[in-house]
Amino acid sequence: MDASRIAENEKKYVLHSWMAQKDFKPFIIAGGEGAVFWDDKGKRYIDFASQLFNVNAGHQHPKIIAAIREQAEKLCYVAPSMANETRAELCRVLAEITPGDLVKSFLSCGGGVANENAIKIAKAFTGRPKLISRWRSFHGATYGAMAITGDPRRLPNEPTIPGVVHIWDPLCYRCFFGKTYPDCNVFCADQIREVIEVEGPKLIAAIIVEPITGSNCRIIPPDGYMQRLRQICDEYQILLIADEVMTGFGRTGKWFACDHWKVVPDIMTLAKGINGAALPLGATVVNEEIADYMDDHMYYGGLTQYGNPISCAAAIAAIQVYKEEGLIENSRVLGLKLMAELEKMKARHLSIGDVRGLGLFAAIEFVKDRKTREPLVPWTVENYEKKDPAIAAVLNQLKENGVLGYSRWNVIFIAPPLCITEEQLMEGLNKIDKAIHLVDEAISK
Repeated sequence: MDASRIAENEKKYVLHSWMAQKDFKPFIIAGGEGAVFWDDKGKRYIDFASQLFNVNAGHQHPKIIAAIREQAEKLCYVAPSMANETRAELCRVLAEITPGDLVKSFLSCGGGVANENAIKIAKAFTGRPKLISRWRSFHGATYGAMAITGDPRRLPNEPTIPGVVHIWDPLCYRCFFGKTYPDCNVFCADQIREVIEVEGPKLIAAIIVEPITGSNCRIIPPDGYMQRLRQICDEYQILLIADEVMTGFGRTGKWFACDHWKVVPDIMTLAKGINGAALPLGATVVNEEIADYMDDHMYYGGLTQYGNPISCAAAIAAIQVYKEEGLIENSRVLGLKLMAELEKMKARHLSIGDVRGLGLFAAIEFVKDRKTREPLVPWTVENYEKKDPAIAAVLNQLKENGVLGYSRWNVIFIAPPLCITEEQLMEGLNKIDKAIHLVDEAISK
């Protein structure tokens, strides 16, 4: 099918996400390999967004493709109530690589559904109705996941499920409490105790957090925050849910972001990099205590494509690729080089207020004024719908120069596939560096 027909069909028949349909501009992707993909005209792009922070092993990894082909020829589908060697093996592998006593997995089709099941499991296990999550969070676009989401995309979907309480984030660059780390003694974590007390400790089932915030400004918590959060949850016998949908499978330079602080959650949700984005798959992994509880209590949840064998086979292969090809170590090493280069950019460009990241999971935050830290774009739903002209110009220039970028509000994100080479990384960063002059010029007017 030629490009004009593909574009026509997309605009005529496809309902696209997160946009008014008239705004859709077809960008046809024809193929990809490793950290690069190409469009219908054969133009190549370095994928600095891993499409949607999920092509961790790189485009079209041959070992993952081979596993999909082999499983498809053997068995394409098995009902949720049946046993299957591929599903069982994946869950065994997840128990092996996830931290601590996380031992049993409920499989689903993606991150939002993984979080939906985390909500239901937490409520079933504790018998409590309330959940705490953070304001600058995104946990999925399904109804329950949108309720625990904090960012302004929640607002058009309200009212959502009841009993969700939001708290402020550990964003040191813009501390919501006007404090400075480390003198603050991680006050942003301790204030959660006050929220628990006024909301009723015996009514709160769980606190859910992205250990490193994904699409809401890439917040790296200060050392001590996640440890304090674990301690608070233990004190009040509240479950800690770690949403590792974006941060899992080597994205931050370790298997999971929680590993940076040696924190073991009670429930961990996974998707995206679980099989390198080859097929839809998510997982809700629970600890031994919750697993033991479920031995004697029915879990009221399920879905037709529970643990699809082909998706599971792709995940087993992807995890093996991460191990055998040293992709997690590559993420760690190149992540250090990435942050060093971003710090140099910050010194060169007055429009850059802050740079932050871990592994190949980083962000550049743009401001109108470094002293006041006034953001280039306010963090509102209206500004999600409409990109800032200067940032849009940067992304367009990057695209013209063969780099796919990704932004929200006043932040440009950098998250290439974990197989990216140092040469490719530096090429992309050099092009970003040159494009940022467009933002510098905009704030100087």
